[in-house]
Amino acid sequence: MSKQIQFHQTGSPDVLKIVEISPIEPKSHEVQIKMSVLGLNRAEAMYRAGAYVIEPVFPATMGYEGAGEVVAVGEGVSEFAIGDKVSVIPSFMFTEYGTYGEVVNLPAHAVVKHSDNLTMEQAAASWMMFVTAYGGLVEFGNIQAGDFVVLGAATSSVGLAAIQITKQQGATVIALSRTHAKGDVLRQKGADFVIATSERCYRQIAGNHGRQRREFGV
Repeated sequence: MSKQIQFHQTGSPDVLKIVEISPIEPKSHEVQIKMSVLGLNRAEAMYRAGAYVIEPVFPATMGYEGAGEVVAVGEGVSEFAIGDKVSVIPSFMFTEYGTYGEVVNLPAHAVVKHSDNLTMEQAAASWMMFVTAYGGLVEFGNIQAGDFVVLGAATSSVGLAAIQITKQQGATVIALSRTHAKGDVLRQKGADFVIATSERCYRQIAGNHGRQRREFGV
């Protein structure tokens, strides 16, 4: 038997219940993981409350983030083996999968091995901000080399990920923060310019040198 967190109605955290289930064998292209840690994020709180972009199917579970050890693999899975230390990329639907359990099955495309220099906690917490930033900047924003990209809330986890992704795309990063207190951190992460939000000089920085100036709130 294995413990899993479920809820049978939307609402506050009080609707969450710990139940005993019998783990099922992973299906084709699925990986079964014994979870060591899991993450908590806003999307899950919204899903539990009935305020997310998809409606729960009861009994519902959830969980986008986590890390653990592979204990079984389904048919067609060759890139993972029992004993592999893996973390979870949030790239699936809550109505189909979730990490809130001791033993969970997840699609192989949402599982990745992580290096030994990362703790389970670090590995579990690494993906959400990068997936969020990549979707907004690259898939939706289509940033390109030569762009000037203005990033609000740049010291947040998503903001720091956005700086790195923007630089990889060859664009110039103008990072916004409330004060200059964390300016050195932002520059270490790759920001070309750091502006406290009380200042209004980013147009002067960009000038006419960039192909486009794009603003992203993170």
